[in-house]
Amino acid sequence: MTLTLSRPGRTTVPRRPFVTRRTVPYLLVLPALLGFMVFKAYPILAAMYISLTTGAGAARSFVGLDNYVRLVNDPLFWTSLWNTGLILVVQVPIMLLLALLLALGLNSSLVRLRGLWRLGVFMPSLTGLVAYGVMFSVILRKDAGLLNWLLSLFGVEPIDWLGSPFWARIAIVIALTWHYTGYNAVIYLAGLQSIPKDLYEAAMVDGAGPARRFWSITVPQLRPILLLTVVLSTIGTLQLFDEPFVLTGGGPDNSTLTISLYLYQNGFRYFDFGYAAAIAYALTLIVAGFGIAQMRMQKR
Repeated sequence: MTLTLSRPGRTTVPRRPFVTRRTVPYLLVLPALLGFMVFKAYPILAAMYISLTTGAGAARSFVGLDNYVRLVNDPLFWTSLWNTGLILVVQVPIMLLLALLLALGLNSSLVRLRGLWRLGVFMPSLTGLVAYGVMFSVILRKDAGLLNWLLSLFGVEPIDWLGSPFWARIAIVIALTWHYTGYNAVIYLAGLQSIPKDLYEAAMVDGAGPARRFWSITVPQLRPILLLTVVLSTIGTLQLFDEPFVLTGGGPDNSTLTISLYLYQNGFRYFDFGYAAAIAYALTLIVAGFGIAQMRMQKR
């Protein structure tokens, strides 16, 4: 038995230990919370303030919403938004359709060495963005490019893939599709493998053909995963930067200038950080709007 000595007339209250079963979870979360505050929350709030200013360093001055007014009246911003939207509308459906077809093929029991084929399909997504951008810049050269050499075997004239506004956009679409199709195919493959086989067996007993089983079983079961890939691909394309930066630099004639690339140019080429921050917040609102719209469409 332990006795607690105290002065006459005073009561000693025992101290509670700081580390208890209730405080341990908060202590475990604290490092991540501090990291978020320092590396995420503070830059976000700082960027919001910078978007309301102009100049740099000590010469920075508060201008309110002038950068956002300038953004609305900036034709280059709307050009970059149009280019980004055009690549999004063309590339994402093609990529996801190819990914779904690949996943269906890789999930078939008729394919031998499926593990090897799955690895081969996924390998392009492991390539560094800059590395594969440089690789495609070599493949798509007009005079000595591999793709034009292959087309010449069929009598096709050399195409200026990176020097023509139309073909430059096609080149970006080709590069994006090559890099990200396998990544989405693996996601679809995981979804296909989670579908109970009993559903297909019951449908076959009822006389449903392959097409009927695909539309009545596969597509409904994959609907959440389809939504996930659409949202992720949309957000990724809206933030498109590496491919146009490495392949075309936004040209020719600003035909491949994307929002992220325009943001980079204003921030790190012209050092107009206030306007670049305003573009970043505009891009954030656009991405959030697309995500919310797609989620609501899925619920309906």
